[in-house]
Amino acid sequence: MILDDCYESPRPADEEEAFYMQCRAAYLSVFRSSLTNITSKQQLCRALQQAGRNPSHATLNKYWTPRTSKLNFDDFCEILKCEKKTEEAELMRAFKKMDVNGDGYISHSELEKALTTKGEKMTTEEVNAIFSLLDINKDGKLEYAEFCRLLVSTVEQCQAAVLEKLEANAKLKRQNFGSQSYSPPKSAISQAAASLPQPPETPRADSDTTLKKDSRSSSRPSSARSRRSSLSNPITVTSSSTKATKIPEPSGLQEWNHTYVKGCFFLEDDGSISSLQYQLHIPQTTNVYLTIQPLSLSHRPDKPSSWMSVDTALFVMSAGETKEDSSLVCFTESKDKEKYVWKGELNAGTYYLLPFTSGCKLKKTKSKKSFSNKPVELVYRTDTGELDLTRELREALSDIFEVIDMDGNGLLSLEEYNFFELRTSGEKCDKDAWAVCKENFDMRKNQLTRQGFMELNLMEATEKDGDPADLWVTLEAMGYNRMLELVDACPFQVDVYCEGTQPSTQPLSMDSGPKLLNQAVQKSITARTGAKALRGQDNVFIYTCRGEHRISSLIANKTNQKVTVHVNNEQSRNCCSSRGMSVFAVEVPARTKMVCQHILPINERQDWTYNCVETILPCT
Repeated sequence: MILDDCYESPRPADEEEAFYMQCRAAYLSVFRSSLTNITSKQQLCRALQQAGRNPSHATLNKYWTPRTSKLNFDDFCEILKCEKKTEEAELMRAFKKMDVNGDGYISHSELEKALTTKGEKMTTEEVNAIFSLLDINKDGKLEYAEFCRLLVSTVEQCQAAVLEKLEANAKLKRQNFGSQSYSPPKSAISQAAASLPQPPETPRADSDTTLKKDSRSSSRPSSARSRRSSLSNPITVTSSSTKATKIPEPSGLQEWNHTYVKGCFFLEDDGSISSLQYQLHIPQTTNVYLTIQPLSLSHRPDKPSSWMSVDTALFVMSAGETKEDSSLVCFTESKDKEKYVWKGELNAGTYYLLPFTSGCKLKKTKSKKSFSNKPVELVYRTDTGELDLTRELREALSDIFEVIDMDGNGLLSLEEYNFFELRTSGEKCDKDAWAVCKENFDMRKNQLTRQGFMELNLMEATEKDGDPADLWVTLEAMGYNRMLELVDACPFQVDVYCEGTQPSTQPLSMDSGPKLLNQAVQKSITARTGAKALRGQDNVFIYTCRGEHRISSLIANKTNQKVTVHVNNEQSRNCCSSRGMSVFAVEVPARTKMVCQHILPINERQDWTYNCVETILPCT
C-alpha cells in the first residue's frame, strides 16, 4: 500500500465493521464498483469528501504523487485510517486564532490576512468569493460558531445519505470490496441512519454471500450457481520437500568466465514493482550458471539488510527481431539460501534478462517506528556556518551509490547516473551537463566518484539554502522512508558464469519491459501445468502451478466479455499472497490471461497448505 508512516492500533471488531461500511458507502457514491480504481487526484478528493474528510492540497499531494497512476479501494481505506474527520472543536480552535477581538466574529480583513499569508495561501479573489458565500447577513462579519456547526452537520448528513444508498441497494450489498465482504451488523446501520426502513434479506440465486441468523457473514458461496462455478485447489508443501532440489554449483566455477550486474526492485505507489532489465550476449554456445539474489548493503555481519528474505527470480528470453518475437528460454527456480539458480546450456546469441519478485515479501507496510519518530535530519550547519550533509544522509547516499554502480567498478558512468536521474527526477543528464559536473565534482575517467556523488547532493542542498525537500524527493524515489530506512526497494545482483566464453551484460530501458516480463511469467505458469475449467464455465480456466518454492495461479478468460473472479485463500495455512489479502476479486478482460496471485510460505521451516477457492461473480 501507499502508507509507510501511518500507524493505527487495532480496532474492535464492531468498530472495524462499521469503518469499512462507511468506506464502501463513500467509495460507491463516486464509483460504480469497488473494483474500479481511483485514476486522478480529483477523484480521490471527491471520494475523501464523501467520507467526511476535507482534504487540503498538501494532503492530496501526500497520497497522489507525480508517480501515482491509480489507487484501489484498499488504498482508499488505508488513507481514511490516517486522515481523521474534521471535528467541530478543531474548527472552532482554528477560527478563534483568526478572531483577534474575541467577539465570536471574523471580519473580512481578519479572514483575508489568515488565508493569504499562512498555510496553503489563497488569492484575494478566492477569499472574497468565500466570504461572500459565508456572510449571510451581508454585514461584513462571519459568525464562525454557526458556520462550524453547519459544516459538521452537512458532513454527517452526507455520510448518512451514502449509507442510506448502500443499505437500500441490495445489489451493491452483495459485492465484495477488496479484502472485506460486506455484511454490516444491523446495529451499525441503525446508528448511522436510524430513520431508514430495513429491507428484508431475500436470498437470490446469484448471491455470493449469505447472512445467517446471527448476522455473521460466510465467505463460502451459498447458491447452487456459485458452487457450480467454484474451483478448489488444495496443495500441501512440506518444509523438507524444498531442500532436495538444490542445484549443485558446477565444479571449477572459479575458472569460468564471469560477469555481474546490480539492480533494484522498486515498490511503486500503486503497489506495482519495477526494475531495470538487461541484455545478455553470449558469443558461442556454452554451459551457463545464472544466479540472482538480494544485495546486502549492511556494514555489520551480525545485522543483515531487512530485504534479504525477499524472493527473486530471473527470466531469460530470447531476443527476437521484435519484442513480440521473444520467447521464454529458462528461469531460475532452484534456491540456495537467498540465491535463486539456473544451470544449463545456452546457444550463442542475445538474450533478455528479466528480474522478478513475486510481491509476497516486498510490499507496503505500516511502520509504527516511522510514525512515532521525527524525520531524520539531512543537513546541518557547521561551526563556520556552512551547510553539510549529516552522517545518516551520507550513509544512505553511499548505499544508493552502491546500488546504481551497476558494474561495481566504484564509479558512475553517465549511463548509470542517468538511470538514477530518470528514477528520481524523470529527466536525463546530457553530455554538456555531464561536462559541467566534471568541472565541479570529483571524477575519474570521466565517471563520477563516490565523493563526487556526495558533492553533487551537497550542492543541491546548498542551492536550496538547506531546504531538504528535494533531497527527500530523491530518497523517497529510491525507496527510503523519513527514518532513512530502505523499505520500498530491494537491491539485487545478477551473476552470469559461462564455461567456455566471456559473457557481457548491459542495462536496458525498455518501454515494453513490464509487458515482456508479464509474458514470461505467464508462460512459466501455463507451460508447466494444465488448465482446469471453472465448473459451469467452460471458457474460464484456472492454471495453478506449483514450483519448487512458489505457487502461482493464472486465470484465462476465453469468453467475449470480461469476468470477475472472487478468490478466497482463507483455508490456506502458513501462506502469504502477492495480493496482500486473503479474499479479493480479479477482473479479467475478454480473451485475456492474467496472473491471479503468487503464494509463498510465511515460515519456510514449516509445512504450508495452499487451499484456494475461485468463484465467478455474477455480472452486474
